[in-house]
Amino acid sequence: MEAPSFSIAVSSSRTVIRSFPSSFHTSSLVFLRNNRYKTCHLKVKSTGKFAVRASFSGDSVVTLLDYGAGNVRSVRNAIRYLGFDIKDVQTPEDILNAKRLIFPGVGAFAPAMDVLNNKGMAEALCTYIENDRPFLGICLGLQLLFESSDENGPVKGLGLIPGVVGRFDSSNCFSVPHIGWNALEISDDSEILDDICNRHVYFVHSYRAMPSDKNKEWISSTCSYGDRFIASVRRGNVHAVQFHPEKSGDVGLSVLRRFLLPKSTLTKKPTEGKASRLAKRVIACLDVRTNDQGDLVVTKGDQYDVREQSEENEVRNLGKPVELAGQYYKDGADEVSFLNITGFRDFPLGDLPMLQVLRYTSENVFVPLTVGGGIRDFTDANGRHYSSLEVASEYFRSGADKISIGSDAVYAAEEYLRTGVKTGKSSLEQISTVYGNQAVVVSIDPRRVYLKSPDDVEFKVIRVTNQGPNGEEYAWYQCTVNGGREGRPIGAYELAKAVEELGAGEILLNCIDCDGQGKGFDLDLVKLISDSVSIPVIASSGAGCSDHFSEVFNKTNASAALAAGIFHRKEVAIQSVKGHLLKEGIEVRI
Repeated sequence: MEAPSFSIAVSSSRTVIRSFPSSFHTSSLVFLRNNRYKTCHLKVKSTGKFAVRASFSGDSVVTLLDYGAGNVRSVRNAIRYLGFDIKDVQTPEDILNAKRLIFPGVGAFAPAMDVLNNKGMAEALCTYIENDRPFLGICLGLQLLFESSDENGPVKGLGLIPGVVGRFDSSNCFSVPHIGWNALEISDDSEILDDICNRHVYFVHSYRAMPSDKNKEWISSTCSYGDRFIASVRRGNVHAVQFHPEKSGDVGLSVLRRFLLPKSTLTKKPTEGKASRLAKRVIACLDVRTNDQGDLVVTKGDQYDVREQSEENEVRNLGKPVELAGQYYKDGADEVSFLNITGFRDFPLGDLPMLQVLRYTSENVFVPLTVGGGIRDFTDANGRHYSSLEVASEYFRSGADKISIGSDAVYAAEEYLRTGVKTGKSSLEQISTVYGNQAVVVSIDPRRVYLKSPDDVEFKVIRVTNQGPNGEEYAWYQCTVNGGREGRPIGAYELAKAVEELGAGEILLNCIDCDGQGKGFDLDLVKLISDSVSIPVIASSGAGCSDHFSEVFNKTNASAALAAGIFHRKEVAIQSVKGHLLKEGIEVRI
């Protein structure tokens, strides 16, 4: 009789019990050696005593096809978190020799196909998949399997699955890109999706493949967003998903685990969720800067002033960025946003502490990370010029999923509105062309300016809900740069419309007047912008209680709401906000 297998862990010096989830069992054992998991096999004789024989094997190696675009660090971290080593594809032969292959496609369709074709990897990839070898494509790694894409095209794909990848239709009042946590409709034979259990997974994309009679045998799940699109495919050992498992928290890790350990079983199924549609997102924001002692800290402003109103006038210190981000992930934050409010002013790529924050955070935080602060072209002290694309690329390589552009987007929009010409040279255009517009967030920092008459300025004017200090009934929202210190001749409405055309995929909408006040979001501003653009809008500035979140979701078209101070000071817990939203009938990820 075959001896039963047991799960234990071994360190380099002694055998110890490892605290795995009690429900997880596998025919192979996972050993901890030098702080890294290793797969081994163990046999136990059915006598009163037992003997352990462990031998490490090469089964713990995952081959990763990283063609150099976007945040692949998150996938790497998730694979290592699950106990596997990584071998990077260097040649087409590495693909053909892989025992299991993961292709985390990030960015735009055409550049990815160019890399595959130019390096001779497209043919090897097709051969590998056609031979039914273990394969997992992620996001663009799914789209490239189809015949072609309309993204900057038509562009020919690998042609393994019938169908054309097309853009979402934004004319039916759905924001594009599709960003956020959505529900899946899973087929019976999905295998790697078996542990999702009706819970949300994270999507971020502008293009999708549609079900048809020709590709229906491939489809393992679909998702509804305007139309029903293909969320995952499966044929034999070949899998691909449109969503991001590495950014879908514990649910996503279960998908990766199912692929990497296909013979594993769960004796206890995860708690069944109630996901039915796209959830509203609750985002934790961390304003990061150095304090007067040179330490990197999380701070929070009061109308953008981050110093205490005391004799010492010190920078408010609300915690360490990596620790706080990890805590917010455990608390249920749907995304974590870092704003580097003092760095990258003179030498962006020299800001190593902030890059390290991203690297360390992404090791254990498996939800989307956004980072902003100083994304622009610059020339260093030696005369070396760096493009904003190079700066953004370093952010992505360090663990960011999206980058946020502030002042540079204002200048680009002003130039575009003045000339009517898209030069392709702005940071918005450069980054969105390579990484896709879903990777680019524009942070708008407006200040409310009251008016007696709507004809007083050339910018978009609204009738305000609450009158101004002198009884004014109208206002416009003047955009600012340099941390709110300098007003610009452009309104928030005009800026939002312009950056959408230039390639922004999302808007982070702040309000200087509401910042740190705890009296609620500026609903007039959020409604104005979210009704005017077809890309998602994140409401920011002013949250003081859970009611403010339900208010902004019920009264505007905001896709997400962001808060900082109330979470840092533990005045309101993220789960309290989500519990309140559920009671109000607003879908959230739990």
